[in-house]
Amino acid sequence: MASSSSPPAPPILCASFNQDNSLFYIGTKDGFKIFDARTGRLCYEKNLGGISNMEMYFGTSLLAIVGTGEQPILSPRRLCLFNTKTGATKKDLNFKTSVLAVRLSKQRLVVVLQDKTFIYDLNSTTILEEIETVPNTKGLCAFAPNSESCYLAIPASTSKGSALVYKASEPELICQIDAHQSPLAAMAFSSNGTYLATASQKGTIIRVYLVAQATKSHSFRRGTYPSMIYSLSFGPSNDLPDVLLATSLSGSLHMFFLDAARNRKNQTNKLLSSIIPGAITDALDPANHHIIHNVIPAEIKSCLAVPTVENSQNSCILPALRTVVYIITHDGYFREYTISTTRSNESSWVLQREFNLLDTGYSTPQRNGHNMD
Repeated sequence: MASSSSPPAPPILCASFNQDNSLFYIGTKDGFKIFDARTGRLCYEKNLGGISNMEMYFGTSLLAIVGTGEQPILSPRRLCLFNTKTGATKKDLNFKTSVLAVRLSKQRLVVVLQDKTFIYDLNSTTILEEIETVPNTKGLCAFAPNSESCYLAIPASTSKGSALVYKASEPELICQIDAHQSPLAAMAFSSNGTYLATASQKGTIIRVYLVAQATKSHSFRRGTYPSMIYSLSFGPSNDLPDVLLATSLSGSLHMFFLDAARNRKNQTNKLLSSIIPGAITDALDPANHHIIHNVIPAEIKSCLAVPTVENSQNSCILPALRTVVYIITHDGYFREYTISTTRSNESSWVLQREFNLLDTGYSTPQRNGHNMD
């Protein structure tokens, strides 16, 4: 009788970017690495055992790390505040159950367990709030560390896509957002905390909410068939149009322009609402939606960041919006794409860099470019 075996664990156990997307980090079964996102240079490496969760404190030497439990000092129930300059632990915080996520801002430390979420004062590591939560087995949360209010969002239900939004700076509960009919799979705040984007486990619709008003601002259709959303990321908030990007289980990268969607929605909603019921109209809000197919391997977990959105002026072409996208995949690769979108709504993309995060060397590949759907 043939025996079935589970697929091998991915080489990267956790990965993300620091608060301004200037650095990124990976945790593996051996330790962790920190890279300069702009150059790809390896800035720091520490082999101390498996790392399951990690968070940087901007560009400083302070890290929050959680182990896999293979080493006694790296219990999954212990959060270690680690100093890369001294190579020593600054503070340990111990919990009754495993730490599933950790977030840092200049004032706050957020620790997510399966049934509880803690908000600490970062300087004193004093507990400011202990939140009893619904079972949150994946440690799903969203945090806006650069906003004045330090918004925190955590799931409010295991049966539908609802989120509780807290102002971690106080801390206090602000609102509950009922975003989807199925449980949440991904959430992300814009850098200034204005927007909260949500996706359910179904993944066909991505919704954006104005946090201060707790009202829906946009609905984007990712696709017709279900596909798990792995990562959501807004562009940096500035005078340019707000951009939201998403990676999914299918290996596609989706880009949405919020301002374009709002303008087109105002022009078409009267006609749609006279033909289609309100709930369906909401799901079909027109959006400026661009897709790169097969940008990353399918079914590989990914994390993305949008460090730059800027106007690109070229005398040979129409003025374009140039978006820089970083993607880390848990099979061990970093990719940088640039996406150019003209005023006529035509888009093209170029792969600027791709390198293996588990190798010691780094090289810039030949650049590939394509038009987008």
